[in-house]
Amino acid sequence: MNFGQAIASGFQRYVDFQGRSARSEFWYFFLFYYIGFFVMFMAIGTLSAIAGSDNAAANGFAGLIYLGFLGVFILPNLAIQVRRLHDTNRSGWWIFISLTIVGVIPLLIWLCTRGTVGENRFGNDPLGGTAAIPAPIISWTS
Repeated sequence: MNFGQAIASGFQRYVDFQGRSARSEFWYFFLFYYIGFFVMFMAIGTLSAIAGSDNAAANGFAGLIYLGFLGVFILPNLAIQVRRLHDTNRSGWWIFISLTIVGVIPLLIWLCTRGTVGENRFGNDPLGGTAAIPAPIISWTS
């Protein structure tokens, strides 16, 4: 999945907490989110510099821009993280482990690891892989 497809998929599956998402889909959407976050803060900083840092109207408008940005992205971010956990055959409830300081580490590891090859309890492999079939056991009897 390329950058454009990941963004389109992230917004098409805006509140879809079912199924699986590949690493590329998750990380490209994550990159898009942080590029948007950076551009938004640059725009807010520019607005604040032009209007003056003590301008209450400008600061209020900057706060509305920030809240609007979060409002647009909070659900797709949560949904794609849950689908990514599903790809590693983990329940989406594991996302709450990030509320602890130590829990961020295993969550990051899970988000970086390759998902289950083939079908798992959350659906088909988003990469279209199939589970490896074990080689038959050959017995040599006389």
